[in-house]
Amino acid sequence: MQKKFLKSLILILTLNLLIKPFWVLGIDRTVQNIVGAKDFGFYFVIFNFSFLFNIILDLGITNYNNRNIARNSHLLKDNFQRLVPVKIILGAVYSIITFVFFLSIFGYEQRQVQILGFLCINQFLLSFILYLRSNIAGLLLLTTESIMSVLDRVLMIIICGVLLWGNLIKGSFKIEWFVYSQTIAYIITALIGSIIVIKKSKFEKIIWDKKFSLKILKESFPYALLVLLMTFYNRIDPILIKKILGASIRDQQAGIYASAFRILDASNMIAYLFSVLLLPIFSKMIKHNESVDKIVKLSTTILITGAVIVSFGLSFYSYNIIDLLYKEHIAESAAVFKILIFGFIPIASTYIFGTLLTANGSLKALNIIAGSGMILSIILNLILIPKLMALGSAYASISAQYITAVAQIIFAQYIFKFKINYNLLIKILLFVSGVIVINIFSKQLNFDWKLNFTIMIAASLLLASLLRLFSIKSLLKIITEKEEV
Repeated sequence: MQKKFLKSLILILTLNLLIKPFWVLGIDRTVQNIVGAKDFGFYFVIFNFSFLFNIILDLGITNYNNRNIARNSHLLKDNFQRLVPVKIILGAVYSIITFVFFLSIFGYEQRQVQILGFLCINQFLLSFILYLRSNIAGLLLLTTESIMSVLDRVLMIIICGVLLWGNLIKGSFKIEWFVYSQTIAYIITALIGSIIVIKKSKFEKIIWDKKFSLKILKESFPYALLVLLMTFYNRIDPILIKKILGASIRDQQAGIYASAFRILDASNMIAYLFSVLLLPIFSKMIKHNESVDKIVKLSTTILITGAVIVSFGLSFYSYNIIDLLYKEHIAESAAVFKILIFGFIPIASTYIFGTLLTANGSLKALNIIAGSGMILSIILNLILIPKLMALGSAYASISAQYITAVAQIIFAQYIFKFKINYNLLIKILLFVSGVIVINIFSKQLNFDWKLNFTIMIAASLLLASLLRLFSIKSLLKIITEKEEV
């Protein structure tokens, strides 16, 4: 199982590391620079609002399905034929609820409502794509899942690239075109994913089964509640910024927060890929009473090592990074980003231990932890936003992230009785201290900051290797050895 996990992990990371820079450094940055912080902040608030009730589109079906298909692959055909109409109905309910709440909070403004309409369509398509991918991952077709994980981004890069630099349209680029590009990319990806699942499931026809639908929704409800709570404390920050601050600065401050958050969000997508691979693997291993210790240690070592390097490196070079990417409010965005990027470490931890607890079915504990995180995030935002604006929201965000991550680790330790690896803990502490020293030293070098940053990354990776947090030789051995039959 380690071999399959690592092979798929290397493929999925390679594909995403090839694609993400084009998206973050090319398309995403260019769009925000062209439309400006205020207009992008306007879009970013609506975009995050469309996420708040996103769980209605799914109600936990995707996570439940991923875990269930990994354990019972023979159920794919029956489940798929009966769940497609459920997804369509949930899409209609989601759109109605989102519009009702949005209009009651922000009122009617034609441009806002138009963008929200397309974002609702995008959210439905994205939810359906994730459901399709849960079937693919549940069958442990991890190579296909790896390709599907980047397909929508590749299509968006092509479409937005043509609109931005193809000289096919008159006038300046509008934020609406960015939204329309996402819609087209999601439609194509959903069609391709549907073809794959239909072929694998030997799909015959759509079946509406009320009794089955209610049963699935009941069983998946705890997953739905978990996603809802986590979405609120991850996405509510810019909405609270817009609601709490005055009209003259709220969109600007939301734009400043967006500048920092978009980089964190791009980094998180790499960590999220671990959970996509780990959930079906954990589920199958737990069902067969196999020890998950090695997979947990392996994924923790790889992901936390990377998260520490990324978080400290980007924080130390925050001004340089923001200055490279954006044209407005550089100092303010860099100050927010310097704090916010440290959220990558607890989020990375959540994608391992939260996923493990999800695979185990420990939803009650996860919901209590997530609910506490949401309440804490809202309280801290209400206190800090009036005083520190976007920076206050960054402090609120990472506080909630660290507390919930630690709680998940403690509960996972309680459930699985992991033997505490003091040697590994000491190595991680030494590694963190070493990365801080390396960053301080690299900032003093009399080279261009990009070269200094590269030296810092190389030195940090060398330190991780010297501390044996990971071993290239061991990884290659696991990948090349034959799997046991």
